[in-house]
Amino acid sequence: MSTYNPCTMKIMYSWLLGMIFYNGLFISTGTVASPRPDVVNIGAILSFNTSVGKAAKLAIEAAVHDVNSSPDVLNGTKLILAMQDTKLSSGFLGIVEALRFMENDTVAIIGPQQSVIAHIISHIANELQVPLLSFAATDPTLNSLQFPYFFRTTQSDGFQMAAVADIVGYYGWRDVIAIYIDDDHGRNGVSALGDKLAEKRCKISYKAPMSPKLSREEITRTLLKVNSMDSRVFILHISATWGLDVLINAAREMNMMRSEYVWIATDWLSTVLDTESSPNSAAMDSIQGVLTLRMHIPDSEPKKKLFSRWNNILTASNYTENSRFGLNTYGMYAYDTVLLLAHSLDEFLNQGGNISFSNDTSLTEFQGGRLQFDAMSIFDGGNKLRDIILRVNITGVTGNLKFTSEGDLFHPAYEVINVIGTGIRTIGYWSNSSGLSVNFSDPDKHNANSKQQLYGVIWPGQTTKKPRGWAFSNNNGRQLRVGVPNRINYREFVSRIENSDNSYGGFCIDVFNAAKEELPYPVQYKFVPYGDGHKNPVTLDLLHMITTGALDAVVGDITITTNRTKMVDFTQPYIESGLVVVAPVWKLNSSAWAFLRPFTPMMWCATGVYFLLVGAVVWILERRTNDEFRGPPRRQFVTIIWFSFSTLFFSHKRIASTLGRFVLIIWLFVVLILNSSYTASMTSILTVEQLSSPVKGIESLVTSSEPIGFQRGSFAENYLTDELNIHKSRLVPLNSIAEYEKALRDGPSKGGVAAVVDERAYMELFLSTRCEFGIVGQEFTKMGWGFAFPRDSPLAIDMSTAILTLSENGGLQRLHDKWLTRSACSSEGTKQGVDRLQLQSFWGLFILCGSVCLLALLFYLIKMIREYTRHSGQISPQSGRLRSFLSFVKEKEDHHHEEAEGKSESKSSRSIRDQRVHSNGRVHGEIMMTP
Repeated sequence: MSTYNPCTMKIMYSWLLGMIFYNGLFISTGTVASPRPDVVNIGAILSFNTSVGKAAKLAIEAAVHDVNSSPDVLNGTKLILAMQDTKLSSGFLGIVEALRFMENDTVAIIGPQQSVIAHIISHIANELQVPLLSFAATDPTLNSLQFPYFFRTTQSDGFQMAAVADIVGYYGWRDVIAIYIDDDHGRNGVSALGDKLAEKRCKISYKAPMSPKLSREEITRTLLKVNSMDSRVFILHISATWGLDVLINAAREMNMMRSEYVWIATDWLSTVLDTESSPNSAAMDSIQGVLTLRMHIPDSEPKKKLFSRWNNILTASNYTENSRFGLNTYGMYAYDTVLLLAHSLDEFLNQGGNISFSNDTSLTEFQGGRLQFDAMSIFDGGNKLRDIILRVNITGVTGNLKFTSEGDLFHPAYEVINVIGTGIRTIGYWSNSSGLSVNFSDPDKHNANSKQQLYGVIWPGQTTKKPRGWAFSNNNGRQLRVGVPNRINYREFVSRIENSDNSYGGFCIDVFNAAKEELPYPVQYKFVPYGDGHKNPVTLDLLHMITTGALDAVVGDITITTNRTKMVDFTQPYIESGLVVVAPVWKLNSSAWAFLRPFTPMMWCATGVYFLLVGAVVWILERRTNDEFRGPPRRQFVTIIWFSFSTLFFSHKRIASTLGRFVLIIWLFVVLILNSSYTASMTSILTVEQLSSPVKGIESLVTSSEPIGFQRGSFAENYLTDELNIHKSRLVPLNSIAEYEKALRDGPSKGGVAAVVDERAYMELFLSTRCEFGIVGQEFTKMGWGFAFPRDSPLAIDMSTAILTLSENGGLQRLHDKWLTRSACSSEGTKQGVDRLQLQSFWGLFILCGSVCLLALLFYLIKMIREYTRHSGQISPQSGRLRSFLSFVKEKEDHHHEEAEGKSESKSSRSIRDQRVHSNGRVHGEIMMTP
């Protein structure tokens, strides 16, 4: 059993209290256990001798001095800056300097300046968890999730290329040539430019990469190559080291700074001009008219203070008067990068962050080597510092410093600058929220729908006229190769002029020549015939020669179709021409019963029934109140018939009842419509020439099984088979007009065709002298002819404008009248030939009327003979009988009725008298016999 020792217990108690106090304090406060360090090591990697690097070097040193001098930023902690020179963009030296920083417990690196080095060092930063804050690496791909420890504290080239694309679109250029250094910075920047141009329906027609180890000979070769292209809009995305050399070479040796040339330099040029206090006058002469961009930094008090201090900073750094340089935008972003890092470190330390490093176990296998990779350690608080940098929100020299979710700074904006004389002129601004504008406004308040605009530009060649952006390449004086189809029919459109090797005429050729004269520039060309002259060439094969580069254009009767627009670009249509059906037709001779044709038999029956029905209804409504509708049944029936048909001429009897009048009003309105419709239809039948054909249109042709002709080489074959599902066995290719005519005359029974499907422009010429054929049905496609050019050819746009000009000033119509004026026959399905009316159209009516008259006379004669026979009572001699009959006919009918009535009355009186006498005698006898 152990003995109790008070001293020992006291010591143990004191130790326990100390541990509790220590642990409690550590747990409760946390910050006391890791006090703020006196110094924090940071590094900077840049090229001291470049326009960007030398300004950034002084700006970073000034920013570190300002941070260390201010107790409000790091609360007493000092920044220890170590700077390394990468010697003019040497990627290898950049890697070496970065590895040195990793050996010296560096918590963050400002830089690198070049995007190429940033790509490589970012992998090291990921492994060692050291943030990289670059003020000049503008490669847009550095924003990717692959590099979580990379922070771009300047604007991305993605926004700069969007500004360039907006400028290209603003001036209406479609093709540009990109000249760039073939490294990560150049390739990825041009790739972003291509994407932004595609959004504007523009494109990079040629990419001209140059080696990172550039030489003057390579510059000359590249400029010779791009100068042979059609595009005259050059985007120069290059480093400031070689940028001026390219422009000077283009101006002096290649004569590429004259009018019609456009040069757009990225912000490297504005950086050079801002940095160099007095640019070489020869260099300035070589870049007149060039457009460039500069990151827009709004005026602010911090910006003014830094500019006012700049000369003092240069003096403090021992720069002489002749070696002084200006502060550029990258220098200002470098200054703000230090401020951003300092505020982030302050927040990191305030949250209890610990500046500590640990060995990277993955590098232990390199232990003992001369490179001492095992000396590099991981920054334990790197991940926490990274999160704090992402959330930072401060205001610096360049404005608000805050990152978006994509890792870019908020509100990117650029100035659009025009190099003029010995200086530069701002012609507008660009921002990702409002596009191009002449006045810069707050992106948070700007209307995104505002009109895009820039001030006027003085272009290369000292001209204010906007360059068209392209020209025909010199290419050793090669002329534009224009293909023309060597047709064997319809030579009114395209035909070779006799006794000439390369001269063509026709409507299409004249339109092309007239449009060419409307262009604001000369076009040298030569016609290249296509076809063997024995059959019509296939148009699709001719257009394919444009895609292979064998031809530069195709002129002729080329129909614009959907499939063809996928191969080439067409101009504005200069003539409309859809598909029509042509078949044999014959004239319908006028019939004796033509007056029955306006109404169908059913219509005639319905009309007659309603005439009788209305007459019967009115008779029912009127017979009790109207004496004209009363009388014997025979008379009432005649009255109904007469009343019904008299309404046709509005000569009906008087109506007394209200209901009868109501029915009559409605019926008269119906009669008026029927009468008008009959008159209009009858007029058309008698005055418009009527044609008939066994084929009624494309619908009846599709449903039949008869052969169909088409012009060989035209798109009609594919349309009939693909769109209308007509089997190819029914299609008969025809080469010439003579084959058209023979096939239609022979018909299906003799090996011909039932109809021909072709374009209206052809058929109008075909039918102009062949009246036995005609267009049946409606035009079932709406298309046009145009001139074909390579895809995205600017000449197609200019030629379209010229064609529209010809259409407006009447030039197209004059050429149409010259070549395509129709003569003998019309080409319409219903020919508008108005003739004088002939007897054969009306003799049926005359026969009908004469027959009715004769029938009425016959009935009247029979009636007269019957009445005369009853009237005369005896047979008189032949001569006396005829005379007596004629006299009887001449007498008024009422006189005969009176005489007949008188005789009837006298006979009745005698009969009554005789009866009375007989009755009286009998009575008298009876009286006498009475006793």
